[in-house]
Amino acid sequence: MALDAAVKQSIIKDFATSEGDTGSPEVQVAVLTQRIKDLTEHMKEHKHDFHTQRGLLAMVGRRKRMLTYLKNTDIARYRALIERLGLRR
Repeated sequence: MALDAAVKQSIIKDFATSEGDTGSPEVQVAVLTQRIKDLTEHMKEHKHDFHTQRGLLAMVGRRKRMLTYLKNTDIARYRALIERLGLRR
């Protein structure tokens, strides 16, 4: 399940640190978070879709590694991002 192009572009625009930025940790984590939310909804309906479940867990792990990197490099950006995305309640 790929993100719709318009949704992805709006996420990139909202979280980009500069014009044309698609590779910063903030953008990558935001895109992964949206994909994780979509797959979580899919998994609620299709509990036995184990291939999707494996992909979902891989995405969660990738997001966790990116957040750890951001936390170790710039704690202020990390805190702003998790606050903005609503993670770590």
